[in-house]
Amino acid sequence: MEEKIWLSSPHMGGGEMKYIQHAFDENWIAPLGPNVNGLEKDLEKYLGQHSHVAALSSGSAAIHLSLILLGVERGDFVICQSLTFSATANPIIYLGAQPLFVDSEKDTWNLCPNAVEEAIKFGISKGKKPKAIVTVSLYGLPYQVDEIKSLSEKYDIPVIEDSAEALGSTYKGQKCGTFGDISVISFNGNKIITTSGGGALIVKDESLKKRAVFLATQAKDDALHYEHSSIGYNYRMSNISAGIGRGQMEVLEERIAQRRANHLFYQDIFKDHPYCSLHTEPSDDFYSNHWLNIITIDPDSKIEIKEVINGFSAANIEIRPIWKPMHLQPVFMKCHYFGKSIAEDLFNRGLCLPSGSNLTQGDKQRITEIIKKTLL
Repeated sequence: MEEKIWLSSPHMGGGEMKYIQHAFDENWIAPLGPNVNGLEKDLEKYLGQHSHVAALSSGSAAIHLSLILLGVERGDFVICQSLTFSATANPIIYLGAQPLFVDSEKDTWNLCPNAVEEAIKFGISKGKKPKAIVTVSLYGLPYQVDEIKSLSEKYDIPVIEDSAEALGSTYKGQKCGTFGDISVISFNGNKIITTSGGGALIVKDESLKKRAVFLATQAKDDALHYEHSSIGYNYRMSNISAGIGRGQMEVLEERIAQRRANHLFYQDIFKDHPYCSLHTEPSDDFYSNHWLNIITIDPDSKIEIKEVINGFSAANIEIRPIWKPMHLQPVFMKCHYFGKSIAEDLFNRGLCLPSGSNLTQGDKQRITEIIKKTLL
C-alpha cells in the first residue's frame, strides 16, 4: 500500500535542532529558559499590536487561564461557538460555568452575531450577563470581527479569541490572535506550525501576562519557601518544546504560502463541480491561512459522505467530517443553544480534505484521482 497521506501532519523546517541542542547544552530542560522567552518574543514581533505572549502547554490551557483571568466562576454564563473542537468549550466546564452555545453564520461558519445577541439577552433576563464571548476562527478563516466587537462593546462583555487554527490569518490586514481582550493560539502537532504540543495566551497588558504566567507555574508566591495564596496550574511550555517552536517560526510564512497553494489546488478541482463547494473567504476583508480545506456536498446529490470517506481510506488518504457542533455532543446535550441549524447542516454535509504544507505533487495526484472516483 502507498504511504498514507494525512489530513495535516507536522512539517519541520530544519532549524529546530539548533534551538533544541542549545537547550541540552545549557541544561535548560525545564518549563522556562531562553527558548521560552525567545518564542514569546518571536510571536510578539510577528503579531504586533503591542501583544504580550505567554507560552503554555496547550491551547486548552490558554483558554482555561483566559476564563480565569476574566473572573469566570461557577454558575456564570459564557457564550461559545458551537461549531468548534471540544477544547474551546471544555475549559468553561472546568470552572463550573455554563456554556451558551451559538450557531454559525453561513459566510465564515463562525459565530452568528444575531444568535450571540440572543444569548446575551437570555443571560441578562436570568440576571447573569455572560462573562465572556469565546470566538473561533474555524479552520483558519477569521470570524466577523467587527460585528462581534460591536456586541462586545455594546454589552461590555470581553472577548476570548480562539485562534487555535488561525495563526497567519488576517481580518482587514490585522493578524488573528490580536482581536480579543485575550487571545489564544495552538501549536498542536496538526497545526500550521507546531511545538509538538503547546499553545500561547496573548494579551495587550503586560501585567495580565505576568498574572497568567504566575497561574501557569503553580501560583508560587514570592517567598523563600513554597507559599501559595492562589490555586495554580502546571501550564507552562517546556524549553525543549519552545525550541521546536522557534525553529518553526522561521518557516511560518512559507507554511502559510504552502497551505494557501493547497487551497488553489482544490479550487481548480472543484470550480465547476455540480454538487461540491469549497469553503473560502467571503470577501477581501478575510485572509485565511487555509489550515484545512473543507468542502460541503449538496444534499440533493447522490453522494454519500460515508462512501467518500471509505473510498479515501481504501486509498490510504485521511479525510474527516467537520467538527460536530458542541450542542449536539452527548456531554453538552443539556446546555442552552441559540440560533438556527446552520452548524448542524454544515456538519452533515462537510468534509475536511488533506491540507498539510508538506503535500507533494505525487500526493496531490493521488488526491485528484480519488476525488474523481468518489466525488466527480
